[in-house]
Amino acid sequence: MLWGTTDLCSCISAGLPETEANWQYVINDLKTVEYLLQSSHIDATLYTESDAHPNCKVTAMRCFLLELRVILHESKNAAIYEIIENLTMLANSSLSSMENKTELGCKECEELEEKNIKEFLKSFVHIVQMFINTS
Repeated sequence: MLWGTTDLCSCISAGLPETEANWQYVINDLKTVEYLLQSSHIDATLYTESDAHPNCKVTAMRCFLLELRVILHESKNAAIYEIIENLTMLANSSLSSMENKTELGCKECEELEEKNIKEFLKSFVHIVQMFINTS
């Protein structure tokens, strides 16, 4: 049943530019991860960028992608693993055009506040929306 949502979004995203469509898929995957995590009892805290400046969005995204590995390690759920692998691939593909971009004055991952998974995912969606709004 969860996969039906992704299929629907495939049709909607078909008319969007590829990078913007990729970010929309990332948001859909994050929402699916959030849904699947509701039944898990993971109490991990993750470095979370909750108020990134638009000039730091690539740095923030890289931190979010690194922290997703913690969720993978903690959940041990095959469905979550597949979804996170997919969204990581989509995000990295969209970031590849900005690979050499240097963002000055941005916080490193370890400098960020640690927050629970729910807050982490909410902030992650917000960062992805920053990419959609500027693509």
